[in-house]
Amino acid sequence: MLKAKNRLGIVFFPAYDWAISPAHPEREERLLYTQDQLQEEGVFDIEGITEHKPDVAQPDDVSRVHFCIPNVLAVTTESHMISAGGAIKAARLVMEGAADKAFALVRPPGHHAMKVVHGSRGFCSINIEAVMIEHIREHYGQKRIAIVDTDCHHGDGTQDIYWHDPNTLFISIHQDGRTLYPGTGFIEDSGGPNARNKTINIPLPPETCDEGFIHVIDNVVLPILADFKPDLVVNSAGQDNHYSDPITNMKFTAQGYALLNQKLNPHIAVLEGGYSIQGALPYVNCGIALAMAGLDFSALREPDYDPVWLKQDKSVTERITQVSEKVLEQYFGPAQSRQFEPGTFVTREKDIFYDTDMISEHQRELVMVCYDCAGLIVVKTSSTVNSPAVCIEVPLGACDRCRDEGIRILEEARKDGDYRHIKFINRRDKIYLP
Repeated sequence: MLKAKNRLGIVFFPAYDWAISPAHPEREERLLYTQDQLQEEGVFDIEGITEHKPDVAQPDDVSRVHFCIPNVLAVTTESHMISAGGAIKAARLVMEGAADKAFALVRPPGHHAMKVVHGSRGFCSINIEAVMIEHIREHYGQKRIAIVDTDCHHGDGTQDIYWHDPNTLFISIHQDGRTLYPGTGFIEDSGGPNARNKTINIPLPPETCDEGFIHVIDNVVLPILADFKPDLVVNSAGQDNHYSDPITNMKFTAQGYALLNQKLNPHIAVLEGGYSIQGALPYVNCGIALAMAGLDFSALREPDYDPVWLKQDKSVTERITQVSEKVLEQYFGPAQSRQFEPGTFVTREKDIFYDTDMISEHQRELVMVCYDCAGLIVVKTSSTVNSPAVCIEVPLGACDRCRDEGIRILEEARKDGDYRHIKFINRRDKIYLP
């Protein structure tokens, strides 16, 4: 009998009763073929690989991460809370020693959900990885965590949530935003004033093959991870880079995904995108599971695998080399950035479109420059479906100045009466006003 080198817990939640529409790429059948494949290949018969049911996330789990307007229940369904709970269950398996690694095969996905949530965008309502990560920090202590997002689409929501967090390294490997939704994720986007170079974007050209992805892992991602020295590595495991995916333009294979995972060696993987329901997901998910368990995946092949067609063009290789060099230069030898005095606020204006729910939002975000913590965040937001809201976050491990200023702004907002919705996240004192 086969025995896994690494004890692997697989959390499975296909969300049978949730879909955007019957023919939508993000629909019920998305994980059913994967379930059949894992069972037919005998994955759960391997000693050391176990299947687990998800937990159910609670409103406080979401309110710890997101400002949901008007509230958590208005922007989520039961399936969203179970999907996030599946990610939490994966984290608990690892953090409590029940497994060495965990793979959350859950839907709906979450990496396009930003800090403020007025509705659904990019098939996502709440950011299940962020909910999981902040659950870890709430219950198991502050951790340095690296998120490596391998979805074909830029993880703009995860980037937004951790833009100001110096203890979270966010790396997104994605198809160039000039050619694909959401049109973001450029090399120059590298983090807020308190978290410079903690956001790493690696935009790759269309038709990148296994060779290109593995080059980026070996020559860019692994050196940066070695420098950051995370306590935990999380793979935001989108699978729409696959050559058969109907809504992207890449040429990654199941074998490539498995090799990437072996090299990355994450503690936790959480499923994100991937819409080739029969042609890719069963094989890719099987490959990732085998790689995480430390088992041989060399025989893994899709039925229509064609090594000639999947050979990378020279021009693509040249572009990937250029991108890799530029990312490394920016991380290890960054140009001098503008310096701000501690206690001053830096502002970003953002216009956000929720393409799934057809909502437009305008934000004015302010972050306090701080050398002692991640900095107080204040977001003033309004949308085409909700009245103006003010959202205040005192970060985990906040210094006295950021905590006191956050409380002062909260009290001032309550007196002014200018906002229909007032949201307050105080991570230092574990106070969440949804």
